[in-house]
Amino acid sequence: MSAHDCSPDCPIARRAFLRDVGAFTAALVATGLAPSAALGAATPIRALSRERAEVRYPIPAKDGVRFDDENEVIVVRNVGKVYAFALSCPHQNTALKADPAGTGFYCTKHESRYRWDGQFVSGRATRNMDRLKIRRDGNAIVVDVDTWYESDSEPAPWAAAVITL
Repeated sequence: MSAHDCSPDCPIARRAFLRDVGAFTAALVATGLAPSAALGAATPIRALSRERAEVRYPIPAKDGVRFDDENEVIVVRNVGKVYAFALSCPHQNTALKADPAGTGFYCTKHESRYRWDGQFVSGRATRNMDRLKIRRDGNAIVVDVDTWYESDSEPAPWAAAVITL
């Protein structure tokens, strides 16, 4: 039985939902129907490899937002910087989405909004998005999906969790 075979009242499995959203977004981008945004439409990204907790991605060639549903990572390139974020909102772990207005991210559960660099703007959340530990390795970025930083309790590592290109 797949996650979509349950009654209309049951919740859809999170990974299945995120996979479907990623496929839908990719289809919109491919057909040219995606909404325009400051960083372009959010697109799916696949890891080059994963060894234990470290996931490798190509360095994004241009500014934009990429979602890796399988590893629950958001990769953002914006104005010469690359960030990796946990996919879930720090308020109640709902999957974040790219804001159609092109201003950053938003959480559908409680309307929290964030800038592209993960800084909190408004809503019920009380802190910035969680940044994942990130480093550059040649032409790739390496994200440690088991190490994340919360801006309120770890401000220095949170601020340093960025690659400047």
